[in-house]
Amino acid sequence: MTSSISPKIAIVGYGSQGRAHALNLRDSGFDVTVGLRPGGPTEAKAQADGFVVKAPADAVKDADLVAVLTPDMVQKKLYDDVLAANMKPGSVLLFAHGLNVHFGMISPREDLDVVLVAPKGPGALVRREYEIGRGVPCIYAVHQDKSGKAEEFALAYAGGLGGARANIISTTFKEETETDLFGEQAVLCGGASSLVQAGFETLVEAGYQPEIAYYEVLHELKLIVDLFYEGGITRMLEFISETAQYGDFVSGPRVIDASVKARMKDVLTDIQNGTFTRNWQAEYDAGLPNYRKFQQADKDHPIEKVGKELRAKMVWLQANAAQPDTDDANAKRTAAA
Repeated sequence: MTSSISPKIAIVGYGSQGRAHALNLRDSGFDVTVGLRPGGPTEAKAQADGFVVKAPADAVKDADLVAVLTPDMVQKKLYDDVLAANMKPGSVLLFAHGLNVHFGMISPREDLDVVLVAPKGPGALVRREYEIGRGVPCIYAVHQDKSGKAEEFALAYAGGLGGARANIISTTFKEETETDLFGEQAVLCGGASSLVQAGFETLVEAGYQPEIAYYEVLHELKLIVDLFYEGGITRMLEFISETAQYGDFVSGPRVIDASVKARMKDVLTDIQNGTFTRNWQAEYDAGLPNYRKFQQADKDHPIEKVGKELRAKMVWLQANAAQPDTDDANAKRTAAA
């Protein structure tokens, strides 16, 4: 821990991040209660992990700090219907993603400290790194500091997750929200998956075998991403052939050119001015018709059929295939209140 503060914590939500936070904080010496809907899908899991599980309204009543780790689109209703009326005066409201606060969907009570702590990794990694004595870097922010100790609470929480073993960086709700949304839309999820699909289609339409195309544009991507992760672009260049390097230099800018960057700026503008969030809220309120259509289109893409067949022969993948690790703090949020 990076602070002498030791608040009594209620974790609301027990998806990938919620479980990792709860376990790490408990192992760091905090008193942790889990708030979940009675009879919900994660109640038994939290109880099996040894936590006292209460309905969210009861879990937050005595808590010094309430961590909201449920999906973004249910947080406003959760706060308005449950948290606002039941959190004790002067307590701390903590988020792992700033979307609802930054865009004004949640207006926290004035007596509360309001902070953000976001580990830079999925829940399973947050837990695994903690268990082996390391940690995942965390970023933190203070939105509202009624007590004068909001930053200290955020640092204590981040330290309890294991973040102090790695790196803890100060940010703002605005910066965390906008950069997180941009990263997952333009590069990590939207950009990467669209680039892979386009590359696959280009090779197959040119007459190459789908299996070969899959290996070249998707399977081997992991090798490159691992090098990025370990040492940035410099390390990647050190480990690929001179031919691959030359191709990187002359063809990369032909594919990802100035027009792509201009469209990235358009994506960022939509995030900054709230257009994306308004559209996402409207989509959620309408029952997710387009979301489900887009999701199914990705699942039906030919690269998925080929990939499923090829991965079935990769025995080293089978141990991890049954349980995907979804990060319920970002677009990846699956916790249930």
